[in-house]
Amino acid sequence: MPSDNAGAAATATGNGQTVCVTGADDPKNAHLRELEGAKERLILCKADLLDYEGLKAAISGCHGVFHTASPVTDDPEQMVEPAVIGTKNVITAAADAKVKRVVFTSSIGAVYMDPNRTPDQVVDESCWSDLDFCKNTKNWYCYGKAVAEQAAWEVAKEKGVELVVVCPVLVLGPLLQSSVNASIIHILKYLTGSAKKYANSVQAYVHVRDVALAHILVYETPSASGRYLCAESVLHRGDVCHILAKFFPEYPVPTKCSDEVNPRAEPYKFTNQKLKDLGLEFTPVKQCLYDTVMCLQEKGHLPLPVPPQQEESIRMK
Repeated sequence: MPSDNAGAAATATGNGQTVCVTGADDPKNAHLRELEGAKERLILCKADLLDYEGLKAAISGCHGVFHTASPVTDDPEQMVEPAVIGTKNVITAAADAKVKRVVFTSSIGAVYMDPNRTPDQVVDESCWSDLDFCKNTKNWYCYGKAVAEQAAWEVAKEKGVELVVVCPVLVLGPLLQSSVNASIIHILKYLTGSAKKYANSVQAYVHVRDVALAHILVYETPSASGRYLCAESVLHRGDVCHILAKFFPEYPVPTKCSDEVNPRAEPYKFTNQKLKDLGLEFTPVKQCLYDTVMCLQEKGHLPLPVPPQQEESIRMK
């Protein structure tokens, strides 16, 4: 899953071990040490996207690199430079280490931001976001992801690195860490009552396990090449709220749209056939939403529903 930690850099594989390049001693990464097999096969190395020597030391001796990290912000200074320079550093370090293949986590933000795309046009791996449109609308996250991916392709070609790119949409599903990230807040706000209405807009979704498997498939499949759009469904916000309310009626899920004047936004068309051709079977979006809420309950971010009998007992007292 894309990281919102600008200090994280890459995951590399080598010598039968997994090396996670991140803030090694940062308490927020403690969940990584609890993964199955972590004691035997996980090494945490402290590095930074902007620290080339640190990246080089961590990647040295590895067969593959998964560059998943990116700042998640709409501040152009915090987003664009770390994303682009960090990507160049990772790929250059991988080239120096003679890494077999680099898998780069891009984003739908680098793909679909194009005001000139017609409703009938299918979004696929050939699509690129319009950089001028991103700048004019101050969407610096999408701009940063697009220019970072462009830089990845340029440096990979220059250095002779075998590069494959995964472009996930908004990622849902269980969290490994205890904190809530930006993707999950998108759903959490509909369950806590902080969002009284839903927006007249659409969003594409994918399960986190499918994103992880997509990365493994493009790394392990010798014929994999180019970009891979990683998406399961595009839903209107109203449809998301309807699904959540059906599964979890005990929460104050919004039932009204904030825009009752304009026509209902229509989901865009897309294809995920390239990943299906590699054998990926996508998890239905309803399951994504269900798994997300169950995880939020388990980790204490949502109150557990009170059984009807217990609720009646509470009232009596």
